[in-house]
Amino acid sequence: MLTINDLKIGTEIQIDDEPYAVLKSEHKHMGRGGASVRVKIRSLISGKVLEKTYKQGDKVETAELKRSKANFLYNQGDEYHFMNEETYDQFFLTKEQLGTEAGLLKEGQNVDVLDFKNTPVSIFLPAKVELKVTQAPPGIRGDTAQGSVTKTITLETGMQIQVPLFVKEGDVLRINTETGEYVERM
Repeated sequence: MLTINDLKIGTEIQIDDEPYAVLKSEHKHMGRGGASVRVKIRSLISGKVLEKTYKQGDKVETAELKRSKANFLYNQGDEYHFMNEETYDQFFLTKEQLGTEAGLLKEGQNVDVLDFKNTPVSIFLPAKVELKVTQAPPGIRGDTAQGSVTKTITLETGMQIQVPLFVKEGDVLRINTETGEYVERM
């Protein structure tokens, strides 16, 4: 059991037999009323986001999650197929379960998988991934006059992001997996 002081970003909790990850946590102290914590949490099964408030003295159950290694095989429609590296079992997660991470997956990539009651529910990517640019409009001289020093490009996974004007088609970029933003050109 966790106290409200343990509810930090990334903490995994269980509510009504469903695992959640804490996305945001705000501690508030209200004079004589005592402290409270308002948390924004995301279901690791359905992906839905909720906000909950806990008062001083409330206890929260820890989610019993197991981590394992897997390899991304392919995607078919909204299903993303993986293979567990220890057991060689294949499984899939939906695009809804993966969220923004779906746009950062390329075939053969290694990921960490979270299992809840022996069922894969979510993945974790490395902090940064390297992806190739497949479509990039040319950066036109004078584009900076309006203050726009970025352009939209398409990565090999189909994801579109904003990058500086000097990025061209064929470049390999390092992308932050938490924010989905451009970090550097390789």
